Amino acid sequence: MKLPLFALAFPTIQLKTIGLDFKGFKNPDIFECILSMNSKSLSSILKGSKEAVKDRHSLGWTPLMLAVVTRNYEAVKELLKSGSNPNDVDNYAGIVRTAHDLRMMSSEVEWIRLTQFSDFLNPSADFRGCSALHYAVLINDSKLVRLLLEFGADPTIVNERGHRPVMYAKDSSIRDLLAEAESKKAEEVAAKEREERRLQPLENRLRKVIVGQEAAIRTVSAAIRRKENGWYDEDHPLVFLFLGSSGIGKTELAKQVAAYLHKDIKKGFIRIDMSEYQEKHEVSKFIGSPPGYVGHEEGGQLTRALAACPNAVVLFDETEKAHPDVLTALLQLFDEGRLTDGRGTTINCKDAIFIMTSNVGSQVIAEHAQQLRYVSGNDEADIEISRDFKEKVMRPILRRHFLRDEFLGRINEMVYFLPFSTSELTELVNRSLKSWSEKALKRHSLTVTWNREVVDLIVDGYDVYYGARSINYEIERRIISLLALADEQGHLNPGSHVNISVSHKSVKDEAWSSKKSNENLDPTISSPPRIVLNVTDAKGKMNKVLDLTQTTISWA
Repeated sequence: MKLPLFALAFPTIQLKTIGLDFKGFKNPDIFECILSMNSKSLSSILKGSKEAVKDRHSLGWTPLMLAVVTRNYEAVKELLKSGSNPNDVDNYAGIVRTAHDLRMMSSEVEWIRLTQFSDFLNPSADFRGCSALHYAVLINDSKLVRLLLEFGADPTIVNERGHRPVMYAKDSSIRDLLAEAESKKAEEVAAKEREERRLQPLENRLRKVIVGQEAAIRTVSAAIRRKENGWYDEDHPLVFLFLGSSGIGKTELAKQVAAYLHKDIKKGFIRIDMSEYQEKHEVSKFIGSPPGYVGHEEGGQLTRALAACPNAVVLFDETEKAHPDVLTALLQLFDEGRLTDGRGTTINCKDAIFIMTSNVGSQVIAEHAQQLRYVSGNDEADIEISRDFKEKVMRPILRRHFLRDEFLGRINEMVYFLPFSTSELTELVNRSLKSWSEKALKRHSLTVTWNREVVDLIVDGYDVYYGARSINYEIERRIISLLALADEQGHLNPGSHVNISVSHKSVKDEAWSSKKSNENLDPTISSPPRIVLNVTDAKGKMNKVLDLTQTTISWA
């Protein structure tokens, strides 16, 4: 492989390192010992300070990197034995950027890099993300490569350019050595992931984040387990269709699956809003424009993302809104596990997981679930959609919408998300209030508490067709708006304790208790339950905030 610019030998005369000015170093002694090959002094420094191996040059490199590029084998061994981390990466960003960031002259940065690090590597290049192993490969030293690997150097580390050490190997023996190390590393990672899955199954992780939806969690977890352990059809990707109303966890479950499978969630989770592909001509945005058209070289939104991570979790949100031609492209994707973009490049994505969400039939699903709970006589029952309902009610609805039976036939699992039970709604409210209380403490130094009656009042505002979103709306409308108004009027001071409660008093009683006279109040009319803020300031003084007019606050 041809070496990139920054790896090429820099045409300079070998510079003398003895007697250099080391003012650029945080700890000049250890770096000077490495450059001058003074192993005795280096040993003395390392014995005197265990932290010396963690020192870093002001321009970004570590003692170990310096020892590697200067081929100081004794220093490399000494540093590794003393605990130097072979997987630390360089922060040197090239002459121009480093000079700008550190407010130095470019010539000074260049001189320091050449004289205090290496005159073999181009000082103008960006070396951020390069490990000691990268440098050992760049100077083509198999002995150092082997030594670093023995001490745990990671051959899969990627630098800022996206390159692993093996990508800079010129010598076949180094390339073979790194390939073997990468294979071994992959086996270790796979074994570690299997052990993590055994100790922390996907179901447990999902239950910590997703409220309710036990049937959906079990179905998805079982399918993922089959795939991750090799019990699946390797010729086709895994495809889900999540069905149910808005705000009941479909998107969040997809995100959690991606987080479980991928450490790099930015690449490992691809979200496509299918409402952006409602017109026939918008298919080109999906897979890329054909040759000769504008944007031909750019590729499509989906193809670009899958090229970067072929085993990603891909979420097609609100699939029912997409144009039929987009669904045709998805059929090829689901059936063959590959997709050809507008440039003619075929992307193999059989290892990807595709999740479609849809609100199609959400009303009949919600009604059927409520009927099952009613028949069971237990609102908290862990119900599952019957096979009869899926075949006789839902399949005709889906067939009418998606038009093609072969499209439905490529879906591995149709997962039904059901309306929340009362206990699940209670948990949702408590989670949301806890989140707001943490924000109040962090942003305003306020302690916020509430009682069960408040939770019940918010639960009453649940709309089965809007799911958790209706709960969040009720909390913001009834509670957060009142807190914001009280804060705006100066009634909430840092250090105060705010207890949220419910008032059942009539309008006249509230007006009297707050010592506000209003002759127009009808004493026979009772108001519905309302939220009340009971505020105790830092000095222990108690006040009550009454939400009487929705625009002003009265105090009792």
